[in-house]
Order: sequence, then structure tokens, then C-alpha cells
Amino acid sequence: MNTLSMIKPIALLALCGFAISSTSVLARGPANPEAAKKLAEPCQACHGANGVATAPIYPHLAGQYADYLARALHEYRDGGRNNPIMAVYVEKLSDQDIAELAAYFSSMPAQVDDLYDRMNAD
Repeated sequence: MNTLSMIKPIALLALCGFAISSTSVLARGPANPEAAKKLAEPCQACHGANGVATAPIYPHLAGQYADYLARALHEYRDGGRNNPIMAVYVEKLSDQDIAELAAYFSSMPAQVDDLYDRMNAD
């Protein structure tokens, strides 16, 4: 068997191993829902108790993809996204805290609406 024909099976095995190992808290919901709910309390002022934003200028978090939420929180914490309000809330979150929050909000029922309608509501 030549080297090139061995690459595909090796790549497939590596991909399967990654997929199996990445079934983390993000994929199954928060490991500790009560702890996640407590972590999410400061978020409620803007993003609502049920993950539905309290004002049109804030995004809904309910039903968002967990990996998207986790990435956004990491970026706010690590300076990749610049928002002074979010920076204060996420500066002391651990990676596990971020995973728990992402899983918590992603496990909520999605709330989809039209941002234009929210911004122009009477």
C-alpha cells in the first residue's frame, strides 16, 4: 500500500476520534443545570430570564448554537470582541463556565423574530 492510499483511512480515523472526543458539555446541555442557571443570572438584565432579549439592541441567546455562544464568550473574555459591558461580565469566567453557559442557553427553545420589527415596534 502506498503512502497516499493510507492517508484517507488515517484521516478518517483521526476525524472519528475527534468527533467522539468532542461530544462535550456543549453537545448535551449543561452538566449542572442549576449551576448554569446561577451563572446566567447576570445575563438576564439584557438577554432575559428565558434567553429572549429584553430590548431590540440585545441578541436572543435562547436556542443559539452552543459552539457559537461559547466562541463569542471566549472572544469577549479574551479581547477578540470589544464590548466594555460584556468584558466586565465574562472576564472571570473559566472555560468550564463558558461551556456551561453556552449549553444552558442553547438548550432553551429558540425565539426567532425579525430584528427590524423589534426595532420599529410601537
